[in-house]
Parts: sequence; C-alpha cells; structure tokens
Amino acid sequence: MKAVPEEFEDEFIRGLKEIFEHRILFNQVLGLQIESLRPEKVVGRIAMKNELVGHYLHNRLHGGVISAGLDAMGGLAVMAAIGARHMDESPEQRLHRFGKLGTIDLRIDYLRPGIGEHFQLEAEVLRLGSRVASTRMEFRGAEGKLLATGAGAYIIS
Repeated sequence: MKAVPEEFEDEFIRGLKEIFEHRILFNQVLGLQIESLRPEKVVGRIAMKNELVGHYLHNRLHGGVISAGLDAMGGLAVMAAIGARHMDESPEQRLHRFGKLGTIDLRIDYLRPGIGEHFQLEAEVLRLGSRVASTRMEFRGAEGKLLATGAGAYIIS
C-alpha cells in the first residue's frame, strides 16, 4: 500500500486551483474559492455576492447554491485523492486525470438557513475505488455552525 503524501507540490496545487476556480465557469458564478487543498481534506469558501440576487431569498443563500457548492467540493476532494494516489506521476500528468469525473449520486441534508457573509465548505473522500469514489461534505456558516451536510458518489473512469 502506497503512503498518502502529507502535502502536494505547489505546481499541483496551482494547477488544480486553475482548473477548479477558473476553468469550471459555474464555480466562478458561485464564487467558490479553494482555501486548503490536502490529500485527505479540501476546504473552500463562498462569499455572499450581490450579483447573484436571483440565488438569494431574503438574504439567505438558496439551497441550490449550497447543493452545487457541496457537489463541487466533493468532486474536488476526489481530484485530490486521485492526485495523492498517483504521486509517482508528475503534477502535470496527474492534472490530466480529471476529465471524466462526474457526479452519480448526491444527497444533501439542510440543517439551518444559509444566512451569513461567507461560508466554509469541507469535503473528504471516504473511499476511492477504481471506478467510484464516495465523499462526505459539510457546509458551515462564518461562525463555524453546521448549516448542511452532503454525501456524494463520483464516477472516476
């Protein structure tokens, strides 16, 4: 069994941030930014944006935005786990492994309204198989209060 690295190379982190924050246009619309990218856990952030008035209801983040953010973070956690699994490859080679990643199942439990100035999203991979990965995600308010949880399955063929 290969050891999981404690940290990724700067080149891999920069490349994955470029893909996630700039090439995936929906993540730009959400304002989703990566705060921490580690093999075992990823952390992101969404700030309340006035431009997305249609996605907010009485200063509350819409459930669809919460769901989309958790789904994106689950996918990012899978990308990190795949990157950690293939540390024998160059960062550039590993960044080309994400083309066929897709959500096959998603469950979101909304616990509290999404009210706040910004939100923190966390995700981790529970199991990385050869074709399917299972993840767990959390959506927290600015004070750290748990607002929603998620579980997802992603195809990685």
